[in-house]
Amino acid sequence: MTPTRARTLAMVALGCGLAAWAALRVVYVSLPPLPWTMAPTLLLLAIVEAACGRSIRIRLRGDRSEDRNRGNGHRPPGWQSPRPVPPITVARLAALAKASSLVAAVFGGLAAGALVYLAASLAKPMPRQDALAAGGTLGAAILLVAAALYLEYGCRARPPRDEEEDLPRFRNRGAGGPHQQVGRDPVEGGR
Repeated sequence: MTPTRARTLAMVALGCGLAAWAALRVVYVSLPPLPWTMAPTLLLLAIVEAACGRSIRIRLRGDRSEDRNRGNGHRPPGWQSPRPVPPITVARLAALAKASSLVAAVFGGLAAGALVYLAASLAKPMPRQDALAAGGTLGAAILLVAAALYLEYGCRARPPRDEEEDLPRFRNRGAGGPHQQVGRDPVEGGR
């Protein structure tokens, strides 16, 4: 599974926004009022995903005392090593984050399209209420995208310390081309 790209989310939101704007131009007068319940629902999901992102990040990286206290090896009093996270849990949370960021982009795009359409008629009471509902939904959708991306970032595993030191280092310039290895013997394969 590849990480979610901001460009993908932006394209989904733009497409949904244009579709909502075009549809509202034709059928707005026959629609019921926009529901206000979408904003609190998306906001609640954003809070839950941000909390999960913080928790999973601590649990995946919490066993390295060097990272927690800048290398002094001292753990705060009462600190316990977090329970290990089963890999299937991390995969499920990453899938949840990916799906909810796309859903939030869809709802955010729909709300943005509605806001653009309703901006011209804010003097009337019904479009004003719909614009407030669409604005709240757009704000909550943006927060959900941010929380989902944070959760997805927290699900990424870093390689252990000993593997980080074994990775080849590259420099950008040199006689050997743009990606010449530094500090390795090319004849013996770097070992």
